[in-house]
Amino acid sequence: MLEERLKGIFEQVKADAILLETEFLRRYVTGFGSTDGFVLIDENSCKLIVDLRYFEAAEKALAGGPVEVIEGSLKKALELAEGYMTLGVPYPFIDLSRAELLRGAGHILVDCMPVFERAMAVKSDYELGCIRHACEIAEEGFLRLLPQIKEGMTEREIAALLEYNMRTLGASGTSFDIIVAIGANGSVPHHETGDTRLRFGDSVLIDFGCKVEGYCSDITRTFLFGDDGQHEEFKRAYAEVLKAHELVKERLRAGMTGKEADAIARDSFAAAGLAEYFTHSLGHGIGLQIHEFPYLSPRGDTPLTDGMVFSDEPGVYFPGKFGIRIEDSVCLKDGRVHSFMDKTEHKLVILSRKS
Repeated sequence: MLEERLKGIFEQVKADAILLETEFLRRYVTGFGSTDGFVLIDENSCKLIVDLRYFEAAEKALAGGPVEVIEGSLKKALELAEGYMTLGVPYPFIDLSRAELLRGAGHILVDCMPVFERAMAVKSDYELGCIRHACEIAEEGFLRLLPQIKEGMTEREIAALLEYNMRTLGASGTSFDIIVAIGANGSVPHHETGDTRLRFGDSVLIDFGCKVEGYCSDITRTFLFGDDGQHEEFKRAYAEVLKAHELVKERLRAGMTGKEADAIARDSFAAAGLAEYFTHSLGHGIGLQIHEFPYLSPRGDTPLTDGMVFSDEPGVYFPGKFGIRIEDSVCLKDGRVHSFMDKTEHKLVILSRKS
């Protein structure tokens, strides 16, 4: 029989069966991670179809549970789905060729992703534990990195060291490609880490995270590599970013919409005359995906509830000069914000010069 959580999802989708192919959705419903495979869910069962690369590992990992493991690939999944007229599929995560194949086989497709989004937005204790562990590893990896940074290192070298630190601490991988932005590169919120070399007096923005059991962490820290006495504007802006970041933790409450949460930081920047430099939204949900529902933005109309995990990441970006972002992964508990990030400093850090 289906476990209660999965049964509730199935009933809301209102289809004869649900067919999933995307990795993070397969992991969510089965607990097993693989780069390939299918999940078929009906009223009474959940079947994981994987080929021989994963069959033995899946059987071992899922033994005694509600998920039946079946050896096969796409052909097997299509055979098992033959008896169902309506199929729930995640529209944003199914390509046109696969949709046409299913329709050609006589299936009527129903979008199941809105139901999964709502269910996945509220984390279980197990999921919160995985995210908390991923956050602990990310912070510890960053703390190990700071004394390793020296003048002349490239952005790529810094990123590689940080990834190495997190993996040696137990991470299975990074949540996304690590962003290391030195100096003016920080003014691009999603700068592509490159070969810019670190010099005394540079500002450094590092956006990073890692995975534990598929669940992500997300954190950004901005600091100075030495103080050359030319950073008064940077320091004033940093103080305003930190103020906005902390105001969100202080004022955000369960029941607020994503738009109302975003407005806490946005209004703070406006009062400081920095509104035009806050060029992205306050945050996004975090889970098996690094960016997922809910969205804390001017268009976020969903009320935030206990159990949701999201980023608190206000930032300001001055083209050609610098960028500043302070980001924690946080959750709502008892109606208030609780940060997973308590090991690393939020106040401005100025590293001593190393060579």
